[in-house]
Amino acid sequence: MELISDSSNLDDFVIAAGGPGVFYRVGPFQIHLTTPIHDVASLVYRLYGSYELGDPGSVSDFHVSILPARGIRRYVRPQAQFFIDGTCPFDPFPRDTAFPLLEWGINWCIGSRAQQYLILHSAVIEKNGKAVVLAAEPGSGKSTLAAALMLSGWRLFSDEFGLMRPGTCEFVPVPRTIALKNESIEVIRRFSDHAELGPKFPKTRKGTVAHLAASAASAVDIAPARPALLVFPKFEAGAQLRAKPLAKAPAFMKLANNAFNYAAQGEAGFSAVRDIVDASEVLLLRFSRLEDAIGIISDYVQ
Repeated sequence: MELISDSSNLDDFVIAAGGPGVFYRVGPFQIHLTTPIHDVASLVYRLYGSYELGDPGSVSDFHVSILPARGIRRYVRPQAQFFIDGTCPFDPFPRDTAFPLLEWGINWCIGSRAQQYLILHSAVIEKNGKAVVLAAEPGSGKSTLAAALMLSGWRLFSDEFGLMRPGTCEFVPVPRTIALKNESIEVIRRFSDHAELGPKFPKTRKGTVAHLAASAASAVDIAPARPALLVFPKFEAGAQLRAKPLAKAPAFMKLANNAFNYAAQGEAGFSAVRDIVDASEVLLLRFSRLEDAIGIISDYVQ
């Protein structure tokens, strides 16, 4: 297994990205990236250095490009565009937010094209062979909690998508950078000296964003895991820690509503959500301190 950081130096990687492209693996997916934008290629090299190189001779799941916008936008308020298979599915971003555009674009690719999986809007982390699903709406603190768990020795599957193979009750790891937003950036920086954070990107559509690299163990371990705990977390500043079990029937409804493609999956989607709930203890978790939330979750996964 050859890793990105083992294969070449930064200059060679940037040159390849601007030419035939670079190939790297994220969980079950092979990404083929081309970009002439140095900052984008250098951040991929830095934040994905522990990932396995892809095989140019095999089929890539996503052929993506980040290119400078043409015309006057090359010079006046420069922009960057995301392409998948030669098409541009959404509006350009400012050129200085090209890396967040790449990460959000790959999110879009997974969410719209990986329909062989049940796709949950959730973070998934693993320890001792047991997967913990953190299912919640934006602003709940799930990504920050997933980042803190990873920095505490857990394996990151994803902070954005829980991918489950219907019929197996197994989650598939697809670990990528964690996009931390606004106050969460400094929270994680203070939480751990080992947090490998990229630069801050202010004034994005989601505020200020910085990307946390997945741990090396998360990047290279592609073993799936069965769920053991389903958590619906909610961060509330100053709130007292509260962990409350949730019955299976309402847990099923909350998790089904949390899936991007539950209806499209039909009977397979119903069975997949049922299997997750049946295999898991279910918890409503309100927290204000990451350490408290980690302690509760750790108690359930021995």
